[in-house]
Amino acid sequence: MDLVIRGARVADGSGAASFTADVGISEGRIAEIRRRSGDAPLSGARALDADGLVLAPGFIDMHAHSDLALLRDPDHSAKAAQGVTLEVLGQDGLSYAPVDERTLRQVRSAITGWNGDGSDIDFDWRSVGGYLDRLDRQGIAVNAAYLVPQGNVRMLVMGWEDREPTPQELDRMRRLVAEGMDQGAVGMSSGLTYTPGMYASRGELTELCKVVAEYGGYYCPHHRSYGAGALEAYDEMVGLSREAGCALHLAHATMNFAPNKGRAQELLDLLDRALRDGADITLDTYPYTPGSTTLAAMLPSWASEGGPEAVLARLADPDRTARIRHVMEVDGSDGCHGVPIEWDTIEISGVSDPALAPYVGRTIAESAAERGEEPFTTAHRLLVEDRLGSTILQHVGHEENVRAVMGHRVHTGGSDGILQGDKPHPRAYGTFPRYLGHYARDEGVLSLEECVAHLTSRPAARLGLADRGLVREGYRADLVLFDPRTVAAGSTFERPRALPEGIPHVLIDGAFVVRDGVRTGVLAGRAVRRG
Repeated sequence: MDLVIRGARVADGSGAASFTADVGISEGRIAEIRRRSGDAPLSGARALDADGLVLAPGFIDMHAHSDLALLRDPDHSAKAAQGVTLEVLGQDGLSYAPVDERTLRQVRSAITGWNGDGSDIDFDWRSVGGYLDRLDRQGIAVNAAYLVPQGNVRMLVMGWEDREPTPQELDRMRRLVAEGMDQGAVGMSSGLTYTPGMYASRGELTELCKVVAEYGGYYCPHHRSYGAGALEAYDEMVGLSREAGCALHLAHATMNFAPNKGRAQELLDLLDRALRDGADITLDTYPYTPGSTTLAAMLPSWASEGGPEAVLARLADPDRTARIRHVMEVDGSDGCHGVPIEWDTIEISGVSDPALAPYVGRTIAESAAERGEEPFTTAHRLLVEDRLGSTILQHVGHEENVRAVMGHRVHTGGSDGILQGDKPHPRAYGTFPRYLGHYARDEGVLSLEECVAHLTSRPAARLGLADRGLVREGYRADLVLFDPRTVAAGSTFERPRALPEGIPHVLIDGAFVVRDGVRTGVLAGRAVRRG
């Protein structure tokens, strides 16, 4: 053995009762698991005493926004220190492949709030395969899988227009999705409250999902509403996926905003009916109540048609600005999930322009009161002066809904972590230890073994990974050791980048990426391609 982990309490990812064992690793894989039953302990070139620690498969972040962070930050302790050994990128229908020169400029501007403007990145790829090759060529801290972003596909073919595609345009979109799947993507994502992806009809999405299904991939939608029309939006996605014959993974499956307080069971009943009828559905959530996105995402969809420059032009027009305000504050913008915006729930978490830093950590309502102006005026100023680059925390969640959804049998963990900004959501640094510490150990919402299964084998199964997600002989040695007594999220809303507690060791392919709580600098990650 290259390494023997001795005397660990093994939570193997299956959900079964944990057991004490020695685990031997050879050539990056689990070579032997020897339960402690009087037999001689395993021996190897190196040994690690794991007494008092739980050994689990590495955690899989099913909803990550590290698309550029993996390239600019080799340390990547935001995820490595949590025990994350694999992230799924390309989320919410917008990312950096596939692109051409025009769409690369547009997407960099549109999601500056998620990933920065990319001015520090050499974008030497244009295709999905090229992006995955770049990850491998550069070396990355943790493994990464990728979803074809449906917004990019539509942008390449139709720009930012709100209309139905022609038959020829739809055929080209199908080909782009097929190319991405051929090059290793595990599925397709959509952002159906983000432009231009939100302009796609159910029929258009169904046709693209049929292509994904041909490759054995899955569809991961950020669906059309998490607010006033949440249940209808979930139902649309379930029906669409069944019509297309495509597996469905519901992204950050929350029930937020006032209309949905206490209604999580209605969502779970909808999913249970579909599962009983044979639907293939999974979902992910983060273990917090507030959401996080960009301030520009709150705008109505018609105001975003044409792309970022067109948005800024509308915001410079007083008549159009007045119309935008009415929709946001009175009617309920589709960008705000059909709910009239409440400015005291919108906290600025990051800005692109350092001159706007005083807004960070304060709600729009608070900054407006200090300035003696109406909240929309403050929001408008931020949108224009930060060129749509501001990120927000949106305090609209319900604890009882969070707990109910995380207990469901098809639930997995996803951080939805935005790593940009001075005050990002703590879920970016704390999702996985918070599940283990707060919700499993302290609150008993899940048992430790169940919680580990939610974060390991279930997502591995969704991704079709035959040798990850379980502590089994022959499986890859992507492993995490944590102290069940002390594991906790160090990150808070006040200190969002504080690292976790109680996770001393993380291995990828048998190599320590975190040892004794310290990042080793080893870049053991690689692109994980479909198949």
